Amino acid sequence: MRSLLEEVRHNPLLWLLIIVPIVLVAEKVAPDAHTMLFVLAVLAIVPLAALLSHATEAVAARTGDAIGGLLNATLGNLTELIIAVAALHAGQYMLVKASIAGAIVTNALFMLGASFLLGGLRYHVQEYNRATGRLHSALLLMATVALLAPSAVADLASGEAVTQKLSICLAIVLIVAYGLGLVFSLHTHKEFFASEEHGEAEPHWPIGVAVGTLLVVTVLVALVSEIFVESVQKAAETFGMSPAFVGFIIVSIVGAAAEMAVAFSAARKNHLDMSVSIALGSASQIALFVAPALVLLSYVVGPAPMNLQFWPGAVTMVMISAVMATFITNSGRSAWFIGVLLLLVYAIFAVTLYVIPPAAQGAT
Repeated sequence: MRSLLEEVRHNPLLWLLIIVPIVLVAEKVAPDAHTMLFVLAVLAIVPLAALLSHATEAVAARTGDAIGGLLNATLGNLTELIIAVAALHAGQYMLVKASIAGAIVTNALFMLGASFLLGGLRYHVQEYNRATGRLHSALLLMATVALLAPSAVADLASGEAVTQKLSICLAIVLIVAYGLGLVFSLHTHKEFFASEEHGEAEPHWPIGVAVGTLLVVTVLVALVSEIFVESVQKAAETFGMSPAFVGFIIVSIVGAAAEMAVAFSAARKNHLDMSVSIALGSASQIALFVAPALVLLSYVVGPAPMNLQFWPGAVTMVMISAVMATFITNSGRSAWFIGVLLLLVYAIFAVTLYVIPPAAQGAT
């Protein structure tokens, strides 16, 4: 426990943990104060996501590359997954789909762009292993093709039934593709993706502390996520935001806050391999693992099955993000202005989604 307390003491982000009991009490005392509960839930999820990230790294560091990669696949985006499951249970499918698309775009554009910018402000030119960027960008492009397919058959006479069957098949294909990608990058061709060593590895928590933290924090994230989902609709109306904007921007940034902190810190230390791997690796995890897992989970926890038919704007944004990530990472070199370009594209998407929210298309 001493290592956990030391981490909390020296990490200002974790000081926000004090908000967790506050939001749980506030939900009991003032359940109709949706705006206040929404703000408190967002602030509470950020430090919980940071703790989940630390605990996941500690567990993965002691299980070897192959199992560690699988743990990162299943736990690295656990915050987004728990929020999405809570939204699934509430039947808010637009919020779920927006959070999926937004997480992909946020990681591929905002996290990667900010890493390039922050690193480029300190170093004139930075280099990284472009094989990692190529692999994850290719996986993202394939996932985008899978997202296009349900929209293509949506207007058929039996569109709804066909779309649902197609979504199940695509979900299985995407999960298989992600598994094969893990085998390729962590086993058969792992030498392609090796990064340079940068001194000694950072110390991790003891395995007992890490596992205990994972269990406790997962429960807390589930409780706070339920409050978040219940309050988000009323709060979004107060702030003039659509559910799609909240999922695409707010949920994706909050859920990835811990990963962003690690990626930005690594870029400032000239460890750009780590930043690129975190940003694009997380994006491909969501596209190939989290999204199809939610489709399958909707049969268990949702009021009705969810499909993979996104509104056209979401598919377009994901496609553009994947293509930009492919071109940007192909050179294996970066400078600050490349980061600015990625951030500007992300800003264009955010403004467009805020001003022109999507209709209730692809809401199931």
